[in-house]
Amino acid sequence: MSKTLAIKWIVIIVVLLGSLALIYPNYSWYSKPNAEREKLEAMGDRPERMLNLGLDLRGGSSLLLELDVSKLSNKEPLNEAMARAIEIIRNRIDQYGVGETSITRQGDKWILVQLPGVANPEAAEVLIGKTAMLQFHIVKSNTAETEKAMAKLEETEEPFDQDGVLKPEIAKLLPEGYTIFRTKDGGYSLVDKTAKVTGADLEDARLTMYGESGYPEVSFSFNAEGAKKFGQLTGANIDKELAIVLDNTIQSAPRIQSRISKEGRITGTFTLEEARQLTIVLKAGALPAPVRVIEKKTIGPTLGEDSIKSGLSACLYALAGILLFMIIYYKWAGFIADTALLLNLVLLMAIMSYFSATLTVPGIAGIILSLAMAIDANVLIIERMREEKLLGKPIATIIQLGYEKAWSAIFDSNITTIIVGFCLMQFGTGPVKGFAVTLIIGLAVSLFTAVFVTRAIYELVLTSNPKEISL
Repeated sequence: MSKTLAIKWIVIIVVLLGSLALIYPNYSWYSKPNAEREKLEAMGDRPERMLNLGLDLRGGSSLLLELDVSKLSNKEPLNEAMARAIEIIRNRIDQYGVGETSITRQGDKWILVQLPGVANPEAAEVLIGKTAMLQFHIVKSNTAETEKAMAKLEETEEPFDQDGVLKPEIAKLLPEGYTIFRTKDGGYSLVDKTAKVTGADLEDARLTMYGESGYPEVSFSFNAEGAKKFGQLTGANIDKELAIVLDNTIQSAPRIQSRISKEGRITGTFTLEEARQLTIVLKAGALPAPVRVIEKKTIGPTLGEDSIKSGLSACLYALAGILLFMIIYYKWAGFIADTALLLNLVLLMAIMSYFSATLTVPGIAGIILSLAMAIDANVLIIERMREEKLLGKPIATIIQLGYEKAWSAIFDSNITTIIVGFCLMQFGTGPVKGFAVTLIIGLAVSLFTAVFVTRAIYELVLTSNPKEISL
């Protein structure tokens, strides 16, 4: 065996062993019962590099969100607002602990969120939909003017319109420079109209399990600019109440006892889940505008299991048919092509596992098509070999010329298909993108297995000086 051939086989063996090592965590994980997997996933004890199952295979929930563009700041372009909204939603869901999430933009103002494994989307819907606008206002001290305004306010059925904006006839009753917010217990409070400090000035937020009130609390800290502004606000208003307003509702209004600059806390009758969600949205930041759910779907795990079984059956039947045909029609050369095809499948699954790719039903179709393209390359090579064999050339020459003459056709067909795959991945969404990803990876791998691996096998066979090779 020559040194070059030995290096080729070392490369093939190393790639094969590495691929099997990457595939094994998939077998180990998905062979566990569903209940055990859910328990381990909740604890964060899930393999890092592993093939993920998409919504159509695993089951879960799908939410189509619409960004209320009418509430956007005039200074922020729509594309920037959509990109920021997607990033904030992604951060919220990631911190909530939902893995394998797909978040994509649909059209001008819609966002599709797919949550595999989440059978009850209500909690995620609440988490995603929170605008999380945090503001700090000084509460207006009681005076005859404020008491008169609040008395008239109590006589009003609803001071806010359907968009949460204070009605003009109510605003006229209030002292100049002030507004009202609803309190958490259903009442109202009069506060400064302008928020001197907002959630944009926060640096961090964290959950405190049980504070002095006996309920979970959310502690927060400001960045340098925020600490300066908050220090000035509290220092100038000692002995006054500071309203902590979240999404236009006063969560609490503690009395300022001294100047506060760096840290604070939000108290109230929070449940543990409410405090956890509040911590997440404050850390992730406020949405540029409210979002609302316009479509909600739940796919049961039974449908996902049926899709997996159907997809696997289709793959196995197609693979078995190809393997059998190649051996019957091309004999020994067909067996070599079959070996490369199986290695192609192993490498494809290993690469997808390494990048934690998400496998969907269209993705399975992409795998099947890439396997068909891989065997097509071997058919071209074998047919060119047959032509050279009919001319009575030596075996070594037959093999060499077979690869040389087939290479241009193999390269052109694979490259053109890969270009189409990139176009589908760039401009397609959801299932189309999943199909394109598996197709591109499969075609790239097929160039390695169909050309490099099979030729290494033929060259190894030539070391035994055979007089004939069955094609």
